[in-house]
Amino acid sequence: MHLVTLIPGDGIGPEITKAVTDIFTAAQVPVQWEEQNAGQTTFDQSGELIPTSLLKSLEKNKVALKGPITTPVGKGFRSINVTLRQKYDLYQNVRPSKTTAGIHTRYEGIDLVLFRENTEGLYSGLEVFDERLGIADSFNRITVEGSRKICRAAFTYAAKHGRKKVTLAHKANILKMAGTLMLNACKEASNEFPQIVFEDKIIDNMCMQLVNKPEQFDVVVTTNLFGDILSDLCAGLVGGLGVVAGANIGDDMAVFEAVHGSAPDIAGQGKANPTALLRSALMMLHYLGEHAKADQIEKALEATLLHQEECTGDLGGKASTSQFTQNIINKL
Repeated sequence: MHLVTLIPGDGIGPEITKAVTDIFTAAQVPVQWEEQNAGQTTFDQSGELIPTSLLKSLEKNKVALKGPITTPVGKGFRSINVTLRQKYDLYQNVRPSKTTAGIHTRYEGIDLVLFRENTEGLYSGLEVFDERLGIADSFNRITVEGSRKICRAAFTYAAKHGRKKVTLAHKANILKMAGTLMLNACKEASNEFPQIVFEDKIIDNMCMQLVNKPEQFDVVVTTNLFGDILSDLCAGLVGGLGVVAGANIGDDMAVFEAVHGSAPDIAGQGKANPTALLRSALMMLHYLGEHAKADQIEKALEATLLHQEECTGDLGGKASTSQFTQNIINKL
């Protein structure tokens, strides 16, 4: 039995979290949930944005499934997601994007995984404002160690999963020092994995190539800000944020999450699509070594997605969150 921290989140978070736990129960997945929460709801109730009890649960269980969380705006609070990633060195943000039968998009044959460095770059939180001059400086901190870790993680994943190519997206032609660190780190990693093709592309060209011919890419690795942008772009190619998984992985801890927002405008209305969180939970099962259970649930999800009328409204159907969940359970 795997003990996993469950963070329902805000808005539609509790609804889609319940959908996942119901499916796991029906599939008899050997997971025991330890529920803790964070975000706007928790702050309103207790005055704590990230309770100490949540941190203790994470540090004990080392694995978590997290729904979408709202960070209060305009009150000086730092993003909860960024805080957790930096506190526990969850340096890999892993975002698969794959076309799925039944989800209608402009593209076919896409099956790529993006590795975004998750703790450095322009999201390091290193900013200075000179009020006298009216100048704000944000520091793009890139380290040799951070670059080596994320590049090696991308190549290791490619080797483990039979992927053939790793592409680095960078801006070393302009960001001479920071860009070159990532470029050199990827070249070092590629020497360890000679069976994997390595290529690099300037970030602006990368964006054009992803729109023109996304099926050419396999594993993509990049820095924090570029990865934030590219991961959402890739999600858009395969159906949007509502259908893609996300994971934040370190050397000894992993937090799996839906990457879409908390959608407070539809909370409690039974309209939320749990696919993104469910797919994140399936990534978690593979991480835990429960491959058979993950495959069983994935087949049931894909069989349901083939029937548009059995899906939620955003996927073209008329089913509520609970009906969509039951349709997946019926196909287990």
